[in-house]
Amino acid sequence: MKLYQLFLQHPVICTDSRNCPEGSIFFALKGDNFNANTFAAKAIENGCAYAVVDDKQYAPDERYILVDDVLDALQQLARHHRKQLGTTIIGITGTNGKTTTKELIASVLKEKYNLLYTQGNLNNHIGVPLTLLQLKAEHEMAVVEMGANHPGEIRQLAAIACPDFGIITNVGKAHLEGFGSFDGVKSTKAELYENIFAHGSKVFINEGNEHLQEMVKRSGFVTNERLIPYLLSDKKETNKITGKVKSCSPYLNMICNTDDEFEINTQLIGVYNAENVLAAVTIGNYFGVSNLSIKAGLEKYSPQNNRSQLTITDKNKLVVDAYNANPTSMRAAIINFGQMDVQHKVLILGDMFELGDQSESEHQQIIDLLGKYEFERVILVGARFAATQNTYECYQNADELLAYLQTNKDINNSYVLIKGSRGIKLEKILADL
Repeated sequence: MKLYQLFLQHPVICTDSRNCPEGSIFFALKGDNFNANTFAAKAIENGCAYAVVDDKQYAPDERYILVDDVLDALQQLARHHRKQLGTTIIGITGTNGKTTTKELIASVLKEKYNLLYTQGNLNNHIGVPLTLLQLKAEHEMAVVEMGANHPGEIRQLAAIACPDFGIITNVGKAHLEGFGSFDGVKSTKAELYENIFAHGSKVFINEGNEHLQEMVKRSGFVTNERLIPYLLSDKKETNKITGKVKSCSPYLNMICNTDDEFEINTQLIGVYNAENVLAAVTIGNYFGVSNLSIKAGLEKYSPQNNRSQLTITDKNKLVVDAYNANPTSMRAAIINFGQMDVQHKVLILGDMFELGDQSESEHQQIIDLLGKYEFERVILVGARFAATQNTYECYQNADELLAYLQTNKDINNSYVLIKGSRGIKLEKILADL
């Protein structure tokens, strides 16, 4: 493969003609509103050694590699590279918590291994191959995150990454507009199990999640030999990792049992993160990381990018979980916040996107849930929440709420949960709280 030989000589890939490391290879990926073939010459001018294009009019000399489809070429190159190196790869997907769990797993495995893992949320049809193309011979393991919002996408990503091991964090009501139904979510996420069953080794599974149990059996794992279970439980059990929540006020503290019992004091907010922590403990234990190192890795991890993050300002304590939202994660965040033993709880909720024809009922169900808890104040942001039957403060968008907060300094000395879909942009209000 000519392209792979060039990649071995120039092992840096770029997709932005404005950011071209010297000697890199530019892939002219198309977008909804642009054709990057037109930027290939600029990429060469800015330092790239080669540009991969799929339109011959933009391939004037040997520095331009003409292919049938640039995206397909990128994906095939990544798969080929992954196969040549043979690095042990763990594939991870799920509705909620996959990025946090990926970070926790990475924090544990880095204690023992030279590890590559997905940066940020580069987990789609472009991000996965770009991650794989960063693999070097010295990498002993890799953790590759896979995201999807339509059927078949996990199958495609797993075919590129060829994972040896897999984990699905959970399944819930998200991207229903693309998946069509909750069953559509389950079928798509299970595509990772199907790939592992056909081509890989083993699956790590939360034994307490009935949906995952059903999905893994439907994918072919009818016996337990290739399943590595973990379970939130007060009891120590043979042949599986267990753990229980000791406290969560506000940081999650857990007792975990491998061969021995040990305590983990995390920097995570939310009891719903207990399963994510336990997944990382289980994977670390399976790959021979000591309990002491597992504990050290997990306690080092500090959440970023508005994911289960505690931010203390001169006015309030902010529980920021505004990176994304769906009905499952929204319910979990509200229930956790309602159960926290703190005073003066204020809730700021933003709309949940991509719910299709279930949007109205799902938003109303969240409103109905709020009535079960005594929050000092509830503020709703977005047209979807505003359209529900409720008696709370409503703002059409984050800018409208921001204007209110800048004029009225009336949220003070409070714990404030901020939760909503990324499109609502609740991060705009953080500086005024």
